[in-house]
Amino acid sequence: MKKLLYLFLFIGLFGLAQENERKISGKVTDGRSPVSNVSVSIEDKGTKAFTDQDGRYEIMASTGDVIQYSYTGLKTIRIKVEDVTRILNPVMVPDVTELEEVVVKGSNRKSQRELELEYPVNLNIIRTAYGYLNAETAPGNIRFMDEKDITPVSLCILDLLRNRFAGVRVQGSCLGAFGPGAGTGTQLTNIEAQNTNDPGVVGRANAAGGVQSSLNNGRVFIRGTNSLFNPRSAIFDVDGQIFNEPPIWLDVKNIKRLAILNNFATTTMYGNAGAGGVIVINTISASPKSDKIHDMARLRNNYVKGPALSQTEVLENSATYLKKLYASGDLESAKKVYDEYSKMYASSPYFHIDAQHYFQERWGATEYADGIIESKFYLFDKNPVLFKALAYNYEAQGQFKKAHEFYKKVMTLRPDYGQSYMDLANSFRNLRMPKEAATIYNRYSYLVEEDMMRADSTGFLTIINREYNNLLMLNKNAIVDADKAKDLFVEQEDFEGTRLVFEWNDGEAEFDLQFVNPENQHFTLKHTLADNADIIEREKNQGYSCTEYLIDGSLPGTWKVNINYHGNKSLTPTYLKATIYHDYGTFAQRKEVKVFKLSLKGVNQELFQLVKSSKITSRL
Repeated sequence: MKKLLYLFLFIGLFGLAQENERKISGKVTDGRSPVSNVSVSIEDKGTKAFTDQDGRYEIMASTGDVIQYSYTGLKTIRIKVEDVTRILNPVMVPDVTELEEVVVKGSNRKSQRELELEYPVNLNIIRTAYGYLNAETAPGNIRFMDEKDITPVSLCILDLLRNRFAGVRVQGSCLGAFGPGAGTGTQLTNIEAQNTNDPGVVGRANAAGGVQSSLNNGRVFIRGTNSLFNPRSAIFDVDGQIFNEPPIWLDVKNIKRLAILNNFATTTMYGNAGAGGVIVINTISASPKSDKIHDMARLRNNYVKGPALSQTEVLENSATYLKKLYASGDLESAKKVYDEYSKMYASSPYFHIDAQHYFQERWGATEYADGIIESKFYLFDKNPVLFKALAYNYEAQGQFKKAHEFYKKVMTLRPDYGQSYMDLANSFRNLRMPKEAATIYNRYSYLVEEDMMRADSTGFLTIINREYNNLLMLNKNAIVDADKAKDLFVEQEDFEGTRLVFEWNDGEAEFDLQFVNPENQHFTLKHTLADNADIIEREKNQGYSCTEYLIDGSLPGTWKVNINYHGNKSLTPTYLKATIYHDYGTFAQRKEVKVFKLSLKGVNQELFQLVKSSKITSRL
């Protein structure tokens, strides 16, 4: 009954987040010029349009639809329509493999240690029984399947592989494989078949007295069946253990990464057993955790070249009204500047966000600053992207009650977004209400466990679980009764140092987030459709816009955090919130919140500096 009640409440709230079909319009360019005749279509629907000679288009779509932009020679773009989506101006890039840098001397082969460090974030690396294999440098073609491509409808590995890879043939079924006498570890060789498509007849008896046949155990062929009486099927490498028969016992939902090795250069290490090819499987439970600290900035020779703009220089490139406001010598002069431009920008919510931020931060004029938003509230109503921008600013200003009201509004509008739960729970923490924060986290956990919300073990779920565990560690005595607190399980925090959490209000935002260590080496997250479309798709499907970075103390000095903003497919700015946790995971933990308005595009700009320490890891 409780489950049904949750379901009805969730579906009811979810309905509030949906909107009727509406017009989506925009302009498609290649970064410089418009691209005409681009196919703009709605996936799984018959709706299609084409861009005109100016690159412009219009198409009808609903929240949740995926718009696909296709043009020969350019990378196809897929964008999920959100509740606020009205204008989309995508930039299409050539569909070629670009080399970011070419090193003339030295080897491009990385050591096993380097591959191990890159494994959590590089989907082209597979872990075999004989070490890590990098598809970018390995001979021949290695075909991959990542966990995001795996659907839970597959009963076993045979169903998963069937019809998923060209040239791969699967015999047997998951149900038959579990039948009487199914073998568990013997290569099937003496199979008599009438033709190459026959699943086979009786072979020989196994130790349990049953019959071994390809119908019972299944077989996978990735090199064809050149021998009529002795076809060589593929073997399986599961977390370093070799199996001659398909691991039908393996839960496909536990597969993190799968690779097919079908050329002799990559299978020679398996000897004669690998003559039919090898299917390598890395499971989630046995894979290196992505929260392990790796200094990604020091993995290669990547030194920062050229300076980044300071925030003062960014202001010099901002709108005229902002430059005049910051040039004002006193509060009254600033008010006159605001009055001068308020009519011109009367319909711009971003102008009023800037004004509120300025009067609060520069002059501490809280009543006047808040009055600006209150008088123009109709510009923000029912827009979660704008509500988040306001919440970010109020939180950074220490106005936690006002921020909380806007986080609640976002939750009402977006109950199907995982980010809404984390934001509201953290807002309760700001208000020193840990019990209420725990309730929000529990609600999210329940919805995920009941498959009412999407989540995965490598993305947002890891971040929100860290948040919840941190709450329990620091506030368990306030969450449960004292006599029960000692029995409450709290996972030991595996990291102590500086934790950085970045959140952005607009899911369409694209940027390069760069970390520069004290030795002037950098690690850069490219949050763009051109470089990491799968990450952005995952964010939208699960409803989050955040990432975290961990810095430990092994390299003392000054860290710099830079960003190169690429826009959000419209002419509006994006607001980035950076939460810096010092002494994270200890009872001395403290935090500071910074908010940045991103509007200047195509230049590297410095956000802030940290006089701290070293190694960086990302949670993509």
